[in-house]
Amino acid sequence: MKYLKILAVLLIVTSCKETKEKEVVDVMSKAKEIHKRVMTLDTHVDINVNNFTDSINYTQKLDNQVNLPNMEEGGLDVAFFIVYTGQGDLTEEGYDKAYKNAMSKFDAIHKLTKEIAPERIGLAVNSAEARAIHASGKKVAMIGVENAYPLGTDISRVKQFHDLGARYMSLSHNGHSQFCDSNTGESDNVWLHNGVSELGKEVIKEMNKWGIMIDVSHPSKKSMKDMIALSKAPIIASHSSARALCNHSRNLDDEQLQWMKENGGVVQAVAFSSYVNTEKHNAYNDELQKVMKELANEQSLELHARWEIGNLEGAEQATAIEVYKKLSKEAKTKLKSSDFTPVAVADFVDHIDYLVKKMGIDHVGISSDFDGGGGIEGWNDASETLNVTLELVKRGYTEAQIAQLWNGNLLRVLDEVEKIAKEIQLKA
Repeated sequence: MKYLKILAVLLIVTSCKETKEKEVVDVMSKAKEIHKRVMTLDTHVDINVNNFTDSINYTQKLDNQVNLPNMEEGGLDVAFFIVYTGQGDLTEEGYDKAYKNAMSKFDAIHKLTKEIAPERIGLAVNSAEARAIHASGKKVAMIGVENAYPLGTDISRVKQFHDLGARYMSLSHNGHSQFCDSNTGESDNVWLHNGVSELGKEVIKEMNKWGIMIDVSHPSKKSMKDMIALSKAPIIASHSSARALCNHSRNLDDEQLQWMKENGGVVQAVAFSSYVNTEKHNAYNDELQKVMKELANEQSLELHARWEIGNLEGAEQATAIEVYKKLSKEAKTKLKSSDFTPVAVADFVDHIDYLVKKMGIDHVGISSDFDGGGGIEGWNDASETLNVTLELVKRGYTEAQIAQLWNGNLLRVLDEVEKIAKEIQLKA
């Protein structure tokens, strides 16, 4: 009898284990099927023009986070490639330098889609084109502008950027621009315009007229409030998360989320580790750096900080990068058996859950900020994109809801902005 009881217990344990394993397989299978059917769209992917040459380009599996092999492997279908310019001096010299930088990035994106790999990726400027290119089996490139600083004081450049394919633009980045204050003003409470400047108001009119979505991810809270009041069309936050879950000035508080909902806009939750969970991010990174230094000493290797590597050149820089990558990989392996854990996909989807709860499913989207500092455990490059869909499936989101999060909400706003632009042009 005793042995029969033990056998029964073993059978129950085995059966439970098999049931759980089957459930895991079923969820993964369901996620894969949904991921194949849904067009996945990431609103924020930075670029380096050095990766758009005849010899080094996105047809290769480069060391960066987004390239065609990674997109194809992970099922990332649409990437908004970013024309980014850091904030410089508000002078003609500064504007000219910024404009040249912006044009080089527009040129790079056009070269990728027209010369380097037109058979694998196409440039879309509206939702219909994005869906048609995706249906053809190719990846889709779209364009966003991070920081309107390159416009200088020439608002005719808004139409020029539109004609080059830009479909969203932020009026500032880290630092106050000629158009509006930045969120960075929170650090010292020093503001340049107390919101949107007079020139910024003119740019908003032009963006509405030509069909460019207004992006509020970097501008200050007052700037955002002004933009909503001034814009005739819905706005977006291309890469921001919930401030209630992570108190970072790049995230949006509950009042701002309500503004976005009432505006009909969309907030694209961002997989940027320190914006998802600052405390967890810092604790893990501090320990990671500590272990990397220990490994460097053990192996008699010279470890440079990331900011130092940027100041190096040529072979010295290449060696420093290789050493950093090697030690980082080894340190992460060691930390797997420790109490320190990195910010992961589950933490990121917590923000999506929160945004959906506060704003409704119609106002939330997904972004990575890959190649601009973004990336979390489980979604650290485009090849791991399935893991986001998997986590959404685990949490009970339906296929229709997942489609909204991955593309539907953002493209709905783009359609509305385009419709309003046509109406404005007819009245002009």
